[in-house]
Amino acid sequence: MSDPLPPVLDHLAGDRDGAVARWFEWLRIPSVSAQPAHAGDCRRAAEWAAGQLQGMGFDVALRETPGHPVVLAHHPGPVGRGDGPHLLYYGHYDVQPAEPLDLWTSPPFEPQLVEHPLGLRAVARGAVDDKGQVMLWLEALRAWVAVHGAPPVAITALIEGEEEVGSPNLDALLAPSRDALAAASAVVISDTNMWDRATPAITTRLRGLAYTELRLRAASRDLHSGLYGGSALNAANLLARILGGLHDDEGRVAVPGFYEGAAEPGAAERESWAGLGFDEAAFLGGVGLAQPVGERDRSALERLWGRPTADVNGLWAGYAGPGAKTVIPGEAGAKVSFRLVPGQDPARVVTAWRAHVEGQLPPDARAEIALFGEAPGIAIPTDLPLVRAAQAALLAEFGRPAVLAGSGGSIPVVESLRRLLGLDTLLMGFGLDDDQVHSPNEKFDLHCFRAGTRAHARLLGQLAG
Repeated sequence: MSDPLPPVLDHLAGDRDGAVARWFEWLRIPSVSAQPAHAGDCRRAAEWAAGQLQGMGFDVALRETPGHPVVLAHHPGPVGRGDGPHLLYYGHYDVQPAEPLDLWTSPPFEPQLVEHPLGLRAVARGAVDDKGQVMLWLEALRAWVAVHGAPPVAITALIEGEEEVGSPNLDALLAPSRDALAAASAVVISDTNMWDRATPAITTRLRGLAYTELRLRAASRDLHSGLYGGSALNAANLLARILGGLHDDEGRVAVPGFYEGAAEPGAAERESWAGLGFDEAAFLGGVGLAQPVGERDRSALERLWGRPTADVNGLWAGYAGPGAKTVIPGEAGAKVSFRLVPGQDPARVVTAWRAHVEGQLPPDARAEIALFGEAPGIAIPTDLPLVRAAQAALLAEFGRPAVLAGSGGSIPVVESLRRLLGLDTLLMGFGLDDDQVHSPNEKFDLHCFRAGTRAHARLLGQLAG
C-alpha cells in the first residue's frame, strides 16, 4: 500500500494561500468573550468554525451554554475503520480584549502579513492564541479529507468560546457529553509554544492556578493624614506589610503550608532541562530585566516549570490621581495569584493564604479573600502512544527531536478532560516566546503556521497505519 501522507502534504503546499485567507477570515471576527458587546461576534466565530467542519463532512452541533456556544463535531474516519485511534481535538475561538488600541501598529481585527527579517508574520488579535493554532489542525484535516475523502482516524472536535474567561461553562457541558467524548483515546491541543523557531516542543507539564483578590478594610472612610496620622490604622500600610512578607529572603513563598504536597521534578527531568542550554539572561533581557528572582537554590527552568510561585498581579488604595491628596486609605486591595505544581491542592493553598492574612490582622482590620479561579498542576505521561507518534511527526517535519518541555502557564481544560473524561492530552503547540500573546501586536510567524499545519498532517499520517 502506498504512503497516504505525501499527497496530503502536496495538497497543503498547493493551498497555502487559501489556508491564510481562511485564517484571516476568522481573525476578522472580534470574538472577545470578556466583553458583552461582542456576544454576537462570539456566536459568529462559532458558526464560522462549525461551517468549516461541516464542509469537511463532519456531523456538527452548536451546543448552547449560559455564555457563548460550543462547537462539537464528529467524523467517524475511513469507512470500515472502527478499531483505530479516536482523537479529540480541543481549541477555543474566543480572544482577549485588544485594548490598549493605541499600541497596535494596525487595527487588531484587520489581520496583516508583515515583513520581518525572519520572514512574514501575521499580526492580529487571535493570530496565535488560539485561532491560528486551531487552524493548524483544521487545515490538516481539510487536506486529508480533500485527498482521501476522510481523516485517517475517527475525530471529535470541541471548540469553545470562553477559554479566555476561565471556561466557566465547559465542565457542565463535558459531564453530560461524557459517553460521546470519552470514546476518544486521547486529546490533542495546540495552544503552547515551540522551544525556538527551529525546534519543536511537546509540553509535558503545566502549572495550576489559584487566583484571589484580597481586600483589607480599616476605617469607615479615607481619613485626613494630618488629623488622623499617628492614630488611625492605614489599610495601605497594612497591605504593603502583608504583601511584603509574601516571600522569604531565599525567594520561597512564606505562606505556612503552601508547599504541602508539591511534587518535585524527577532527576531525569531536571537533567533533561539542564541540557537544553536555556539562556535566562537573554530571556529576561528581552523584557528589559537583568536579575532573576525566585528560589535561589533552583535552576532557571525549575523555577519556571517545576516550582510553585506567588505573585501580586495588581493593587490599589487611597488616591492615585495626579497631584497630592493626603489621605489615610480606609480600604486597600490586591490581586494575588499562585501558580501550582502537581500534588498541590488549590483549595488548600487558598485556605493557607487566608489563614496567613488573618494571622497578621490588627484588631481594627477586616479581610476578605475572593477566589476567581483554581486548577491543579498537571503532569502528562511521556510514554503515551500519541506522544510517541507526535515525536515521530515532529522529527520528520523539523529534522530534530522535539524538546519535552514544561510550561509555567495553566490550561485548566487539560485537568477537566482528565478528571471528567479520563483522557490524557498531547500538547503540541507552535507559538514562539515573542508572539506577544494577550498583548498589542499579537503575531504568528508564517513559518510556524505552515510547519505546524504539516506537523499535524504528519501526526495523522503516523496514526493512519
